[in-house]
Amino acid sequence: MTQEERKLLAWHETLELHEMVAFQSTGLMKLKMSINKVTDHELKELYRKCINDLEGNLKELLKFYPQAPGYQAREDDEREDLGFFAADLLALSKTLVRNLAGAITETATPTLRHVFTRQLQGAIHGHERIFTYMHKHGYYPAYDLGKLLGHDIENANKALRMKY
Repeated sequence: MTQEERKLLAWHETLELHEMVAFQSTGLMKLKMSINKVTDHELKELYRKCINDLEGNLKELLKFYPQAPGYQAREDDEREDLGFFAADLLALSKTLVRNLAGAITETATPTLRHVFTRQLQGAIHGHERIFTYMHKHGYYPAYDLGKLLGHDIENANKALRMKY
């Protein structure tokens, strides 16, 4: 199959696209909310560079959404900031699960491995609680790909429009 023949993204790449856009949108919003609290000039410039990089990434990735299975063009629907805060918490919990799993594979001391394993179980339960909250409140429509992708686009556009 040639590149021109491919009309849609594959399901697995659509989900990776979703994860990357959701993660970078939340990160961009957080950076824009925080930059004015940074007093060190050099660090502030690093924030600006990161903001510009993430904005470029999002603009580039959003172009793929019309090729995603389940994509439905929608008008932006401004949602309350609770969705942002929940998404930020979910991203933290996902990262914690991944990091603890990696740490377990690198640990030779049984006692420390046991602690990491116990913390991993707690992190998994924490992730479930956050996901359940988000799903219940409509912030993460995991079982409706069209809505999920629509939320990605809304959040990315909101992040791109934010002033700092």
